[in-house]
Amino acid sequence: MHDLDWDDLRFFLSVAARGSISGAAQELRASHSTVLRRLASLEKKLGARLFKRLPGGYAITGAGERLRERLAGVSEQIAGAQRQLVGLDTRASGIVRVTSTDTLTHGALMPLIAEFQRKQPEITLQLAVNNTFVSLTKREADVAIRPTSRPSENLVGRKVGYLQTALYASKSYWKAHARRPFAEHRWIVPDETLSHLAQARWAARHVPAERVALSVDTLIGMVSAVREGIGIGMLLSLLADDDDQLVRIREPESQLDTDVWILTHADLKQVPRIRLFTEFMYARLRTHPGIVRSR
Repeated sequence: MHDLDWDDLRFFLSVAARGSISGAAQELRASHSTVLRRLASLEKKLGARLFKRLPGGYAITGAGERLRERLAGVSEQIAGAQRQLVGLDTRASGIVRVTSTDTLTHGALMPLIAEFQRKQPEITLQLAVNNTFVSLTKREADVAIRPTSRPSENLVGRKVGYLQTALYASKSYWKAHARRPFAEHRWIVPDETLSHLAQARWAARHVPAERVALSVDTLIGMVSAVREGIGIGMLLSLLADDDDQLVRIREPESQLDTDVWILTHADLKQVPRIRLFTEFMYARLRTHPGIVRSR
């Protein structure tokens, strides 16, 4: 074991956990070919096949399972040591890895990131736009700015406010179809990849399948589809209210409100560069017109 490359082992553990090369590549922010190369390198060093290549993904072999058992807890110990070492850094400089969703990045964050970097030029930001939670515990990111009603218990942070969702149409569509009964409108809805969202559950309950004109796999894409007049849709007010081609046709549905959190790991919250970034973002986002301050 002492002759093995830890990076190769990280790639092995990711494939074992995700069950696919593409899943590991996404988690580790590496290319498909890099994951394959690392896996092949490890198998060559060990002289053993660690996975069976199946049509539906990668299934771990007996040898792979034994290796995973030997590595149990090692990755968390290394990540914990990294967090503690970073926590000793007293400089207001260096890299801060940030993760957020495409909606918040597009609707709020990018101008604030630009302002922060003008104020703190010695701090370099790395932004990962990802609609699934990456692990702050494993230091895949230092700070997460995300809409969520259930932040992880392993993280610390503050709630900025909440996002609202309301019903919108394009001005041209509404001018032509405002008198039409709601049961006869064409709808833009989230597709099955967004089934975890409250908007998707709302659409499943209220929109008949035959009235769905288009399903979209991003909330930003839904805004674009409604803007083009394809149909009406439940959109994030953060994205839709400032669009001069759209009109809100119903007030926000309170059951679709989603909290916005700024989160980090407890070991990192007092690191100067991370504290500067999180405090700046909290102050700016609390006054953002697209984010409603908490009740």
